[in-house]
Amino acid sequence: MKRHDLDDLAAFSIVAEERSFTRAAARLGISASGLSHMMRLLEDRLGVRLLARTTRSVSTTDAGERLLMTLRPALEDIGRGLQALGEWREKPSGTVRITTGKHAALSLVAPMLPGFHRDYPDIKVELIISDRLDDIVASRFDAGIRFGERIDKDMIGVPIGPPLRAAIVAAPSYFAHRPPPLTLKDLIDHDCVNYHMSSAGASYAWEFEVDGRDVDVRVNGSLVVNDLEMMLAAALSGTGLVYLFEDVVEDHLRSGRLVRVLDEFCKPFAGYSIYYPSRRQMPPALAAFVEALRANNRRPPVQAA
Repeated sequence: MKRHDLDDLAAFSIVAEERSFTRAAARLGISASGLSHMMRLLEDRLGVRLLARTTRSVSTTDAGERLLMTLRPALEDIGRGLQALGEWREKPSGTVRITTGKHAALSLVAPMLPGFHRDYPDIKVELIISDRLDDIVASRFDAGIRFGERIDKDMIGVPIGPPLRAAIVAAPSYFAHRPPPLTLKDLIDHDCVNYHMSSAGASYAWEFEVDGRDVDVRVNGSLVVNDLEMMLAAALSGTGLVYLFEDVVEDHLRSGRLVRVLDEFCKPFAGYSIYYPSRRQMPPALAAFVEALRANNRRPPVQAA
């Protein structure tokens, strides 16, 4: 069935309802003569007479009534569907599937969820925690949260958080038997806890800035983990030096349970972005989620010490 067939059938149902080409044409926003011509073409295509015309009125033939019996339920279903779609657009609902790493999930997503669910009770958030850089289209995610530099060029990225800083920390007990490192070269003499990156199949290189240049340092140590909370526990227990985000360790630094080193090499860097495929029309539920993330994380940037 072609598009004009559906248009003509919808117009036929309005003519039958109004029993007047003039009133039906006014509803459709076309001329009465144009509508009459449209109905004649429809009858020619179907090979039956649908409307009985007089100078005063228009009525349906037996064939027209039979067609209406078929059309009305379908048109009513379409009308209800369009109404529901309008309500869905005005009040977003459905499921939003997001992939992100643990730090972004805990620092950005978790704090905004209570308010988000109060505002949008019909939206379900499915949050998959992973450090893998998944193809969100192939994996059927609506969006992902990663650092902006790791987002593919064919994606739309929206910054959602402030700049971040890293912190190199260890417990005072760790430094009881060795001096704190003063330069990046000193790291070779330290037991460093490595973070295993599933996406890379290797340990994460510690990132620093020296004289305006980015410097990656591969460190060695007796422990490799793939969980931020385990890394923090290792630092607190005195296992070794650990590279963590500043906001994760700030309370422990204030309490003295952890000591910070090499601070001058840890410069602020761009924070997280939420990214999603380039689309003409973003799903309303995703649009609401993105805006809630942005609104909840408009915080002052991290200042270098």
